[in-house]
Amino acid sequence: MVEGSMTQGAGQGPEVERTATLRDFRVPAYVNETGPYAHSTPPAERARPARTGYSDAYTPTERDLPVINRGDTVQVTVDPAPAPAAQPGTGPGPLYVVGDVHGYLDQLVAALQEKGLIDSAGHWCAGTARLWFLGDFTDRGPDGIGVIDLVMRLSAEAAAAGGYCKALMGNHELLLLGAKRFGDTPVNSGAGTATFQAAWLLNGGQKSDMDRLQDHHLQWMARLDAVEEVDGYLLVHSDTTAYLDYGASIEEVNDTVRETLTRNDVNEVWDLFRKFTKRFSFRDEGGADAVRSLLHTYGGTRIVHGHSPIPYLLGQVGSEDDDESAGPVVEGPHVYADGLAIAMDGGVTMAGKLLVQQLPL
Repeated sequence: MVEGSMTQGAGQGPEVERTATLRDFRVPAYVNETGPYAHSTPPAERARPARTGYSDAYTPTERDLPVINRGDTVQVTVDPAPAPAAQPGTGPGPLYVVGDVHGYLDQLVAALQEKGLIDSAGHWCAGTARLWFLGDFTDRGPDGIGVIDLVMRLSAEAAAAGGYCKALMGNHELLLLGAKRFGDTPVNSGAGTATFQAAWLLNGGQKSDMDRLQDHHLQWMARLDAVEEVDGYLLVHSDTTAYLDYGASIEEVNDTVRETLTRNDVNEVWDLFRKFTKRFSFRDEGGADAVRSLLHTYGGTRIVHGHSPIPYLLGQVGSEDDDESAGPVVEGPHVYADGLAIAMDGGVTMAGKLLVQQLPL
């Protein structure tokens, strides 16, 4: 997810939203500029209620979701259970989905081990099981490149075992690609002049990730699909209907996204990133109809997404009475929009939980 930070002084209300521009952009104090991640987590800050939707003029350089000091991930004691492997001739193995990781490699490894998908050495041990990541591997957390390396390795190991490990394109993959390719090249953001570099830093970009980013990481990210349908579940990263702007079929959407990245036009890529950053389309009045519009176009009976943290969808953060030290309580995926949508971003960046869930629920 793309998320910004709001500060609040003693006796004052929250700051007015600011847009990162070439003229006034300043790197937030919490962005780690020196390498190791001893202090890359943003300071605790009060949240304001998230907006319910976005106008056409919305730009992802606005600070629309605050980051709450996540501290340590909420620890839940779970007895590891091996993933059931399909028997020969009985069809594919069980299906799992993973919410936004945002660089929290240790939490990801622990969650995959709890589900019996990887062993104590971090290798695939789930046979023919199928695993889908919903995007947003980097930014905010300490080791985004380590997360990508793990997913790439598990993809090869799962395929060798008769299963698979696949991933979708998240808005933070587009953000990192844009920051690497275009840097400080100006784009017309709809709210003044902006750059991918400024937006990346504003939204949790980590210098160490950029330093370790290699060509094979960039090629892998640029080839990711944006939409897939598996076992009746329509898998996307963002809870938005903006996918409809890119095609009337899953194949057309994925081809259009890849072609846009191949053309390498900064304004086209920025518009793609901006649309993939929109959120909350399924949350409020009309949300179920928005879900149905995607299901009608692309297939499936339920949609599974990441991007918007469950604590915001549940209203657990955003009020003046929040106890930020405790962190939001996330027990598992959030089902909403008349039961048609399943949210998988457990809010690992805000002391929530990194979710790995077998489907059906």
